[in-house]
Amino acid sequence: MNKSKQEMLQHQLRSIEYVESLRTVSEERWRTQILGGNWTVAEIIGHFAPWDEFVLHKRLPYIFTEHTLPKGPDAESTNEKSATISREQDKQVTIDHFVSLRKALYKAIDEIPDDRWEGEFSIGKTTLSLYEYFKGLAQHDLHHFEQIENSLCK
Repeated sequence: MNKSKQEMLQHQLRSIEYVESLRTVSEERWRTQILGGNWTVAEIIGHFAPWDEFVLHKRLPYIFTEHTLPKGPDAESTNEKSATISREQDKQVTIDHFVSLRKALYKAIDEIPDDRWEGEFSIGKTTLSLYEYFKGLAQHDLHHFEQIENSLCK
């Protein structure tokens, strides 16, 4: 298996495991703003859903086709909408939704042929490889997971 693909599959599995581990976080901590941030743990985990859905439905099906990639949603409004939902949603529902989407993303990544990981594609004026694209998403995940860890360990 391609090493880049394997790395991204492992990241998805670790992300699922990490978020699953948050089931034991108290409701109070789940809904308290993280240190140095404006969001709660609930809002951080909840905000991944629309972006995972976007990758699954509006990026992966188009990346290696002749079709233009669909324009990404407005980040601010997308994040605010998901944060609002997560503030009101049961913790288990938010976690289950994350896990379900990440399992679908894992499956979609696993189905990408190994030779596609070296090819490049363009998003607007930016050209990058599939690995670079997923690596950026993984770094975004890890940034937020670190925020959560730093907040929960205090």
